[in-house]
Amino acid sequence: MTIELLLPFLVIVAFSAYFQTVTGFGLGMIVMGAMSGLGLMSIATIASINSLLSLINSAVALPGALRSIEWRLVRTVLYGMVPGLIVGLILLDSLSSASSHILKFVLGLTIIYGGVSVAIQPLHAAQEAKRSVFFVTGVFSGALGGLFGMAGPPLVYQFYRQRLSLPEIRYSLIFLFATSAGIRTILVAGQGQLTFHVVLLTLMALPVGVAATFLAKRYPPPLNAVAVRRIASAALVFIGLTLIWPLLRQLIQ
Repeated sequence: MTIELLLPFLVIVAFSAYFQTVTGFGLGMIVMGAMSGLGLMSIATIASINSLLSLINSAVALPGALRSIEWRLVRTVLYGMVPGLIVGLILLDSLSSASSHILKFVLGLTIIYGGVSVAIQPLHAAQEAKRSVFFVTGVFSGALGGLFGMAGPPLVYQFYRQRLSLPEIRYSLIFLFATSAGIRTILVAGQGQLTFHVVLLTLMALPVGVAATFLAKRYPPPLNAVAVRRIASAALVFIGLTLIWPLLRQLIQ
């Protein structure tokens, strides 16, 4: 990778890590949206980097927290997530070669959905959702994980609607993200697509992400939680719109 491509990549990773430390989400969506929108890397390459970064982040966060995981719900999600991941990877392979515009359009819609769900505070359900709901959530999150290496939006919304403690929600989600990233990485490696290029970029991004995280903790923006949430939502929706606009313009013309 040339310096003209490497520098924007590291800047985007730094911004995304700072953003996620302040808001608690968004790293994968911003990296994926910004990098693919600028055309710096293929969606498949960015998805593999997202998966590796997620695995490393989870390895730091999970030790000592396994008791807080809501295993009953996590197992149900995993039953749907695994086949969803396989379907997502198959779709990624076919759409990458057949129609990259459709792939970017789906990515844009996913990021917009993530941004809108950030703006809407999920209301607690009157009672716990049925197991079938968690299974379906697992299928959709797995498909998004396979396609883009970001299984978060459906899972975050569904888990925050349940009457669980914040540690149970947080660590259940982290475990599911780690599992999705791990399975995806194994499947991609089995296909011979986990290249040295991907591993090298991930290793280069790590210290930048750590430094940005430290800065975010030391120098957070002087905004309240509501303002941060609105800015996060607007940023994600904007990124999503920049991805879907070219195809919409073609359809209009």
